[in-house]
Amino acid sequence: MTHLDPRDDVDVPVPALAHPGDCACALHARRRLGGALFGAGLLAALGTTPAAAAVDPDIAAECKRSGFTKVVSAEQIEQAAGQQYVQMLQQAGNQRALVSKDHNQLKRLRYIGERIVPFTLGCNERARDWRWEVNLINSSQLNAFCMPGGKIAFYAGILTKLQLDDDEVAMIMGHEIAHALLEHARERMGKTAATRGVIEIGAALLGLGNTARTAAGMGGQLLTLRFSRDDESEADALGLLLAAKAGYNPRAGVSLWKKMMTASKGAPPEWLSTHPSGTSRIAEIEARLPRAEPFYQRAAKPDQRFGPPPVKPAS
Repeated sequence: MTHLDPRDDVDVPVPALAHPGDCACALHARRRLGGALFGAGLLAALGTTPAAAAVDPDIAAECKRSGFTKVVSAEQIEQAAGQQYVQMLQQAGNQRALVSKDHNQLKRLRYIGERIVPFTLGCNERARDWRWEVNLINSSQLNAFCMPGGKIAFYAGILTKLQLDDDEVAMIMGHEIAHALLEHARERMGKTAATRGVIEIGAALLGLGNTARTAAGMGGQLLTLRFSRDDESEADALGLLLAAKAGYNPRAGVSLWKKMMTASKGAPPEWLSTHPSGTSRIAEIEARLPRAEPFYQRAAKPDQRFGPPPVKPAS
């Protein structure tokens, strides 16, 4: 099968740990239900192994994790993420919404992932032991994510509706992998715990009761949104380098977000959004291109090109 026909009736919720702050990032898993487990096997196929893969200093320079990550356990979050991913695959499987491993678009996603993963050790040593996995869900949603521990999913809608080329897919893949490497879900949990703690202590000390606690909670939510926009910018910066080093053109980040702007009309204003506005994001990406493009020019280029899914003929 070459065509994708994303379904509107598929109800496969995004796992809670898929995105920091419960966002629905449109850029932004024992037995695997139709999935490919490609950790050590992936790197071995590329002529290296997790133990031998080199740490890339350019990637390391872009990888700065928050002290808030120390509030919660990485092992526990990765274990919970794996459980949530398996549950998601079960839900998709029960609805016959997992795209077959033989489908060209899933092969495409896995090939791009295989090119990016070897560079992840430059950011996060824990990635050495992650059991990377990529699946494609036949839902019309415009979404993709990478969970803690390297669990990746794309929803078919983002490929078909935006007609993404391989470079644009790599920008999404790099961005979502960057979220996992930078441990943004773990950071968000730490920030949320700290923010709630300050709100509760302040309300108790001042004797202001539930009204003050509610108002303070609204302020805490805005603080959390600010953190989330920073997370997105960090993931964009690291994701560009990951994709460029894997041989994908970072300029595709600009064309990707122009497509996203067209598809996201009616989005909330930037200051109340968990993501930078499209225009701000494009400007930031363009400012980062002089750093990313030399890595792309020097990188080994993909020996396979797939392209967007063919448009299904009208019946």
